[in-house]
Amino acid sequence: MAALPTKHYVSELQRQLRALLGHDQIVTQAYGRHLLIKRLDDPDPIVVARLTELGRNLYGAAFRSHSGRWEPLPGSGPLDEMAQLVVTLLAPYLQPDNY
Repeated sequence: MAALPTKHYVSELQRQLRALLGHDQIVTQAYGRHLLIKRLDDPDPIVVARLTELGRNLYGAAFRSHSGRWEPLPGSGPLDEMAQLVVTLLAPYLQPDNY
């Protein structure tokens, strides 16, 4: 992934997640082929999930379990569909502690 598209996908994913969740306590970050999804907590953001680029506009999703392992979520698809899937399956984990 080139730097410019990655930056675009990171900001687009963050925009979509914030709209779906109804709060702005989510940030995204590029990490190689991954788009990390972090919940903002004091003092450090907590990585909750990631999307991994599988192909052109095709992503797979995984969440970080309590043991620190990445556990896959079902399916793959374009960025917007995977953002919806992550919110549907992981909404309680994506809410800030003060919600």
